[in-house]
Amino acid sequence: MAGTPETTPYGSWKSPITSSLIVAQTIGLSEVRIDGGDVWWLELRPQENGRCVVVRRAADGGAAGDVTPQPFSARTRVHEYGGGAWTVAGGTIYFSNDQARPGEAPDRRLHRQAPSGTPVPVTPDGPWRYADGVIDAARRRWIGVREDHSVTPYPDNAIVAVDLRRPGSDATVLADGHDFVSSPRLSPDGRRLAWLAWDHPNMPWVGTTLFVTEIGDDGLPRAAPAAVAGGPAESIFQPEWSPDGAALTFVSDRTGWWNLYSFDPGTGATRPLAPMAAEFGQPQWVFGMSTYAFAGPDRIVAAYSASGLGRLAVIALRSGRLTDLALPFSAFSSVRTDGGDRVAFIGAAPDRPASVVELDLGSGAHKVLKRSTEVAHDPAIARYFTTVEPVEFPTEGGKTAFGLFYPPFNPDHAPPAGDAPPLVIKCHGGPTSAASSALSLGNQYWTSRGIAVLDVNYGGSTGFGREYRGRLHLAWGIVDVDDSINGAKFLARQGRVDGARVVITGGSAGGYTALMALTSRTFFAGGGSHYGVSDPAALARDTHKFESRYLDWLIGPYPQEEARYRERSPVEHADRVTRPMIFFQGDEDRIVPPDQTERMVEALRRRQVPVGYLLFAGEQHGFRQAGNIQRALDAELYFYAFEVFGIRLTY
Repeated sequence: MAGTPETTPYGSWKSPITSSLIVAQTIGLSEVRIDGGDVWWLELRPQENGRCVVVRRAADGGAAGDVTPQPFSARTRVHEYGGGAWTVAGGTIYFSNDQARPGEAPDRRLHRQAPSGTPVPVTPDGPWRYADGVIDAARRRWIGVREDHSVTPYPDNAIVAVDLRRPGSDATVLADGHDFVSSPRLSPDGRRLAWLAWDHPNMPWVGTTLFVTEIGDDGLPRAAPAAVAGGPAESIFQPEWSPDGAALTFVSDRTGWWNLYSFDPGTGATRPLAPMAAEFGQPQWVFGMSTYAFAGPDRIVAAYSASGLGRLAVIALRSGRLTDLALPFSAFSSVRTDGGDRVAFIGAAPDRPASVVELDLGSGAHKVLKRSTEVAHDPAIARYFTTVEPVEFPTEGGKTAFGLFYPPFNPDHAPPAGDAPPLVIKCHGGPTSAASSALSLGNQYWTSRGIAVLDVNYGGSTGFGREYRGRLHLAWGIVDVDDSINGAKFLARQGRVDGARVVITGGSAGGYTALMALTSRTFFAGGGSHYGVSDPAALARDTHKFESRYLDWLIGPYPQEEARYRERSPVEHADRVTRPMIFFQGDEDRIVPPDQTERMVEALRRRQVPVGYLLFAGEQHGFRQAGNIQRALDAELYFYAFEVFGIRLTY
């Protein structure tokens, strides 16, 4: 449409950013690697029922090609959330398989796939899961995390070595004795092994310990491991050995901010690298995360976040000087190098989708190797994109909270004079996570139809220091709800949204915030829960090991604080809900089992509160299949339009 925009009420605008467009052209990108001059990454493909495929782009610049053949899927379920399912060395990949032929169960064994070869299992069939591996080339073995599900009630976690010369042989335990382990890192000479460990009730962003041990000629630890950093009140993230093995670098929040440090095993001394009020770490929900990498012996390339936006910088190790790089991205992850000028990472911005990017530090030039969607580069679609505005707003106790605001925009439509748009409050999961500044077609789906979005970084979110993360301690369901309401009120006072037409929605922990907002407050006109927690006591009694004690920190120990759990349980107070709600759930979800959602749905149905419920077969905690993602997007829009906003949709 060209010419004068049509005057149309907010929320009824017709948009080309459809659910079918989003799912047909969008994939997930993660876990970049550089090996042998080639750049490798992992693609999650909803169009293939959520299969995870290792992709390689050769150093000669040719087209990227799939490495993982059908029906294999490079995915792991260690800690249920997975990550770190694969690694590559010398062109050979090693990956955990989580997909099988129809009618068969995934074997979840570790596989080796030589260049141009087929995957071959290297671990025995059994109740084990594998993640976060590195290759000990000299000893021809894989070292990583193994989760043993033969143990009850929770699996055992250990650092193990898998002998690649003897496929199917039992793994050798190198480190155990803690509830959780991650990030095994072998020194360049193979003589030292570093790793992280933590114990209940801590999560890794609350307290972790960095251990180092000497490795003998037989490949086994020579002595008891030494704790070199961290503890129950200090979070350590991503240990890495320097190229010469003389120092061990890691991220610590000992000052209140996740900053970089260097530890000298010879002297036992630790020194900070470029200390500043910024976050160089991220919450370790999954394995295989990387925010920095060595670009030679004297410099590090590091991503950090300040005020909710990311930057990529070079740190000169001798002087400690940090120099920001001029790049058109505001979100960074999976930072890797070839040990020199060549850097690869996942980069994104409000107008750029998550992309695999290659950067030359010498020239400063960068190029995009793969985008998660090509929609942003279609002028016919990109013209409908709105901008994102970081906002800081007052909240309870004289404090401030943060969010990313997406005002409605559509070049074909204009609102009637004096009209204000409906608002969708989005609550991220975690709850120790953060709203991303990356281009979100999901957000543009709403804004191009005339509906504003506020992605709230409520107290407890990552990216604003340890004190901000700590605001949610024993206050889950209170602080996050307060900040969500205050963010909406802030925008309504400015006249930027209609304060009477505000809904709240979120996934997982964000779904819990939405449910608490509708059971404990009367501000919101409706809401949605995507596999959200409705019964935290049930979650405390019956959830997977990784999060089984997380609620100790968020609400309090169970059953000692049973009364507090009842007060913070949406399903216990479903009779308070008077506003329409819609629920989305996977039938294979182990983190939030379907019965939690169904108890809430039935309670609302009994009281004849308008309610929608979509149960997706074959989905777990988070939807991976294209058809289900599409159906959820459309169902939520139509539910709010008809049941909450009073909007007549004609498209």
